[in-house]
Amino acid sequence: MRIDFHGSPEPTIGVEWEFALVDTTTRDLANSASDLFAAAGPVLPDPGKLHKELLRNTVEVVTGICRTVPEAVADLRRTLEAVVPVADGLGVDLYGGGTHPFASWSHQQLTEGHRYEELINRTQWWGRQMLIWGVHVHVGLPERERVMPVLSSLLNHYPHLLALSASSPIWAGVDTGYASNRALMFQQLPTAGLPFQFATWAEFEAFATDHLVTGVIDELSEIRWDVRPATHLGTLENRICDGVSSFEDLAGLVALMHCLVVDLDTRLAAGETLPTMPPWHVQENKWRAARYGLDAIVVLDAANTERLVTEDLAELLVRLEPVADRLGCLDELASVAAIPERGASYQRQRAVAAATGGDLVAVVDSVVRELRGGLGC
Repeated sequence: MRIDFHGSPEPTIGVEWEFALVDTTTRDLANSASDLFAAAGPVLPDPGKLHKELLRNTVEVVTGICRTVPEAVADLRRTLEAVVPVADGLGVDLYGGGTHPFASWSHQQLTEGHRYEELINRTQWWGRQMLIWGVHVHVGLPERERVMPVLSSLLNHYPHLLALSASSPIWAGVDTGYASNRALMFQQLPTAGLPFQFATWAEFEAFATDHLVTGVIDELSEIRWDVRPATHLGTLENRICDGVSSFEDLAGLVALMHCLVVDLDTRLAAGETLPTMPPWHVQENKWRAARYGLDAIVVLDAANTERLVTEDLAELLVRLEPVADRLGCLDELASVAAIPERGASYQRQRAVAAATGGDLVAVVDSVVRELRGGLGC
C-alpha cells in the first residue's frame, strides 16, 4: 500500500499540550471536560484549538501551523488565557504533569466515541490505566524519503528530551523511583513505545500495510510511537515529552525539538549519513532517562560511549545555536540550560513532597501554580 506524505515546504511547527483537570478543592482528577468545552466554546478565540481526549479528565490545547517557537507559545497562551478563567468558574484547574500523584484510574470516565470505546475494549486494564499526559511537537519535513532517516537519528536524543521533561515520579500515592513513570506506562499499549528504525519509506509502508491487513490498526493514527510521521500533515511528530507545567519549560523543549529535526534534515539533504544507534542502545537510553532523569548516564553512539546526559546536553545546545538563530528561537533554546539548574518537574514535585511530609495535594498545588504563574493569575 502506498502511503503519501504531504511534505511541508517550510519547517513549520505545531504543538499539542495535554492537561489533566483537577478539582480546585480536593485536587483529585475531575471528569469535567464536557462542561469545560460547553462553557469555553463561546469565549475561545478559536474553539478548534481545544480538543477532547480519551478520558473526560483531559483536555488538549493545540496551536495552528506556526513558523517559529515564539509564535507557537503565543498561540497557546491566547487559548489558555481564555480557558483558565472558564475553568475557574467550574471549580477546576489545569494540571500539566505527566501523571497525577494520587488519582485512581477506576474513577475516571471515558469520552464518548467509537474510537475510544474500541481502544478500551481491546486494551482493557492497561488502557484504563492511562492516566498520563504529554506534549507533542510536529515539525514539517519537505521530503518523504528523508522522514525515516531523520526519525531514526532523532532517537539518539531521546533521553535528553525525556530527562528534561520528566514530570511523573508519583503514581497512585507512591513515589515510583522513576523520573518518568508515564514513559513506561504508555508503551504498554499496542503499537506504542519506541518506533522501528526503518531505513526507507517503503519499509514503513510495508509495516503499516501489515498492521492494517491484520487488524492491528484501523488507521495510521493508531500507530502510537513516541516519534512518528504524521503523513496527512507532512510532519514528524515528537511525542517523547512528559506533561509540562510552565511556559518556560515548554518554550525551551519546543525549541530543542524544532532545532533537532531541522538540523538533522538539513544535514541529510546536504548528503551526510546521519548517526544512529542500535535499537538496544535506544531502548536502554529510554529506560535510563525514565528511571534517573537528569542523573542518567546515557549511551551516545554505536561505539558504546557513555556520558551524563546533562553534560552532553550542554554541548548539544551550543552546537544547535546557529540552527536556533536561523529559526528565530535562540533565546528559547538557551533557556533549556536553566531546566537542570532549577530542577526538572519531577525534581520539583519530589522537593514539595519532601518539604510537606508527603502531602500530595501540595504537590498538585505546586504544579498548578506553575501554569497559573505563567499566565499571571
